[in-house]
This record gives sequence, structure tokens and C-alpha cells, in this order.
Amino acid sequence: MTATLHRRDVVSALLAERGGLLVVAGLGSTAWDCTAAGDHDLTFPLWGAMGQAAMMGLGLALAQPQRRVLVITGDGEMLMGLGALATIGVQRPTNLSVVVIDNGRYGETGMQETHTAHGVDLAAVARASGFVDARTLSAAGELAALRTAIHGQPGPNFATVKVRAEKVPIILPPRDGGLLKARFRRALLGEAADLQ
Repeated sequence: MTATLHRRDVVSALLAERGGLLVVAGLGSTAWDCTAAGDHDLTFPLWGAMGQAAMMGLGLALAQPQRRVLVITGDGEMLMGLGALATIGVQRPTNLSVVVIDNGRYGETGMQETHTAHGVDLAAVARASGFVDARTLSAAGELAALRTAIHGQPGPNFATVKVRAEKVPIILPPRDGGLLKARFRRALLGEAADLQ
């Protein structure tokens, strides 16, 4: 299957009219994609800890069970943290969705092929791990149903979105970890963030 979707279009579509959606953006390209869609106080971009985006999302979903949580990460990072899918499947947070932007490449280290370029099916791994819904998308017309799942379908939900293997301009989120943490906490907790 030849991917025709552009990663920035996919992420922009998923984050449009997001309301109070809490977003964890994986290391590298997905953090840049989220920033390109519009830097937001309720987006926490990871600057390190490759392979940990899904676990960060799990912790956030468990701590904030009344809020919807979306992890947007890449195939390389998800492959590094496959155990996270099993842990999420066991914990079964109904408010968590994980979306993998899959270009079959390690974008930050030179566009070497990942295992998904050779047939590894991340949605099948998520399904076998106990995700309620796990799907692979390759067409723009499928994004609306994915948005509906992210915003209201009981989860955990998982989607691999196949996108072109293309280099895109780097649009960096703020680099100050303290600032990112503080603004996310304030946007999430309001005045209570200053009391804790």
C-alpha cells in the first residue's frame, strides 16, 4: 500500500476544534506536527524519553479520568515502547486514544526504514494487547471517524495512520521543559496548579 496522506494534514485534522482534549506529542516529528497545527497549552510535547509517549498518556488518562487524552506519536517511537500497549491494554483507560503517524521511517536519524515498512502491524499488536478499537487508516475520508473515536468512543483506542515518507519543515514547540510543564498544569488544573 502506497501512503498518500501528508502527516501535517492528518495531525491538523485530528486537532481541529479540539476543545479540552489533552495531548501528549511524541518525540520529534509528531511534536513538530502538533506545533504546526497550533501551539496549545494543553499539548505536552516530549523533548526526550523516546518510547514513552504512550506511557505518559496512560498516566495522564488515569490521573484525569474525566478528560479525553490523545497521544500522537510516530512509528519509530511506538516500536521502541511496544510494552506500553500491553500495559494500556491491561489498565483499560476508557478516555485514552493513541494515534501513530506511520511513515515507516526514523525521521530524526536519517529516514532509515522502521519495521512497519516491512510489515509489522502496530494496530494488530494493540488489538492483541486488549485495546477496544485498533485500526489502520490510509485515506483522508477515514479521519472523521477517528476524530469521533478520540473525542467520545470508550477506549482505549488505537490507530495507525499511514502517511508519506517525506521530510517536512521543523516547527519547534517551546524548548523550556519547566515552561511546558507549568503551562500544561495551569491549563489543566487552573488556579489549583499554583497551590500544588
